[in-house]
Amino acid sequence: MTTTDLLAARELPLSHGARSVPDRATFETLARRDDVPGQLAAEECKLLILGVDSPRPQLYFLNTKQFAFHYDFAARVLGVRSPLAQFNAVTYFRDDRSNLAGTIIAHDRFEPVGGGREQGLYALEFWPTDPVPARLVALAFELVGAAMAFAAAKLAYHPAGDTQEALFAKDAAELQRHGVRSISTKELYANVSYVALNAGAGFGVLSSVDPTSGRPPTIRDVPVFTTLPNDLGHVAGVISATPQTPLSHINLKAKQNDTPNAYVRDALTHERIAPLLGQVVRYEVTPEDFTLAPATAQEVAAWLEQIRPRQPQTPPRDLSATQIVDLDDVRHADVLRVGAKAANVAELRTMLPAGVVPDGYAIPFSFYDRFMSECGFYDAARAIVEDAGLAADPQRRDEALAQLRKKMKKAELAGGLEQQIADLHARFPAGATGIRCRSSTNNEDLEGFNGAGLYDSYTHRPDEGALSKTVKQVWASLWNFRAYDEREFHRIDHLSAAMGVLVHPNFDDEAANGVAVTKNPYDPNWPGFYVNVQVGESLVTNPDPNATPDELLVSAIGPRGEYETQYIRRSTLTQDGRPVLSAQQLAVLTAALETIQERFKVVYDKQDDEGFAMDVEFKFGADGGLVVKQARPWVE
Repeated sequence: MTTTDLLAARELPLSHGARSVPDRATFETLARRDDVPGQLAAEECKLLILGVDSPRPQLYFLNTKQFAFHYDFAARVLGVRSPLAQFNAVTYFRDDRSNLAGTIIAHDRFEPVGGGREQGLYALEFWPTDPVPARLVALAFELVGAAMAFAAAKLAYHPAGDTQEALFAKDAAELQRHGVRSISTKELYANVSYVALNAGAGFGVLSSVDPTSGRPPTIRDVPVFTTLPNDLGHVAGVISATPQTPLSHINLKAKQNDTPNAYVRDALTHERIAPLLGQVVRYEVTPEDFTLAPATAQEVAAWLEQIRPRQPQTPPRDLSATQIVDLDDVRHADVLRVGAKAANVAELRTMLPAGVVPDGYAIPFSFYDRFMSECGFYDAARAIVEDAGLAADPQRRDEALAQLRKKMKKAELAGGLEQQIADLHARFPAGATGIRCRSSTNNEDLEGFNGAGLYDSYTHRPDEGALSKTVKQVWASLWNFRAYDEREFHRIDHLSAAMGVLVHPNFDDEAANGVAVTKNPYDPNWPGFYVNVQVGESLVTNPDPNATPDELLVSAIGPRGEYETQYIRRSTLTQDGRPVLSAQQLAVLTAALETIQERFKVVYDKQDDEGFAMDVEFKFGADGGLVVKQARPWVE
């Protein structure tokens, strides 16, 4: 008698697992919440089928809260005595296997296209690099459907990675003949009514906000956006009716500030949102849903006092560097003289192949400091900081800051500064496509505070005259509304903030642009990289309305540690669902991200910190080559 026969009649206590799942309550007892690609804290229940090569295969649902690994369940509950290596050898990566390991993931917010089915879906998945043949997919689908009869109408096989997507393209007709309902990643994640991007709670006025006009939202607001803004200050929460990318500036800021952030389909007319517009509310985002409830001004004040830093902060700056410096002469150690962005770009040039990181220069903090002192702008800024009326009125504060920026842009530079910047301008070829001038402050791109999107960068075009004009625009952006309010909330001394400028050739005609995190945010057990990438110049960080990028995970989950790509969402701007990057481009990017993670761990002295990662902005030029634009510590 085989092991499968001996186990055929065995019933299990729910503390260990189950042979059948009669209802949702039982599923939730067995499942655990886990972050999976595309969904936070999904209900996930693992399953194991023994004897798939026998006439009587036996299905078991693991109590996944107790047993994170299939082998532990097989050995400790079912009495399978094979060593781990032998168990794996007959469970994964072969056609003539004896066992099959899988997972059921509940996607409760899935809405079928065209209606006709009840909301929600249970996705049958296998290890993404496991080439499960069609006959075993069909077997698992049949057994799970019978054992989870309450969910059979919502069950679908989901090919979870490149390996399985390639097999599915070949086996789709056979699976259909077997009655297997299948769903693509694109359909699975496109048809959702709610996506939690950052969990949390906040208090503020629930307001419909047009990003192009009107009063800028503040920490006392919960804005509802129908289109995403290109910039956003510190707010109490975000609701968007437009899908967001998890690596947008808005969501990076939400993660940094513990701000609740969610996508809600048709948000402005939503039955739980529309009646509360204009009122003070408590807003909470959880993986399953959002909640809104009326609140009081006293609750808002108490919440703000609780979350705001207790002590004032003075960002350090070193004004001793008085000359514009070539990036080849800058290192990360120069961060207090030129800012983190310029210092890290310089560091990138030491670790990546020539041409991947742009040549350029750093204008140090001392130039900004001289400009502010000699033109009297520190006094003008101090008057804004100390004006209690402006502190209480965001509209007037925004107007006062705009006037300061206007004066800064029109001011004349002292001769020495003007000449140095003119000499820098002369180093660039005449008539080139442009010179990119990028903000590099002493209060952004730092560990624990990335300041994503706070400050502005500009491209100086050949017909715009002196380069100093564009440099002053960057300096002035230190005093924009969103940056000012962010510093104010964190009690950062405005007058100690300093702006350096990273200057390099501009790159037009991008074939693709993207953002990556140099770790696997879903499962730290498997090294990897999380990537958002979009076609052309439609920015991932500040996405165009209704433009969704490729969202993918590259992780070392192959049987010998090979990388496997799992697409979570596909770009809305490519034809026929094709990926934005070719396989070769993705390989080049992955190699660069490996190097960046390894080297910056040393730079930041984080060799023993498993949670450390870098947030990397990149693009591929019209010639197909990789350009890495910047790298900063990932804030989580």
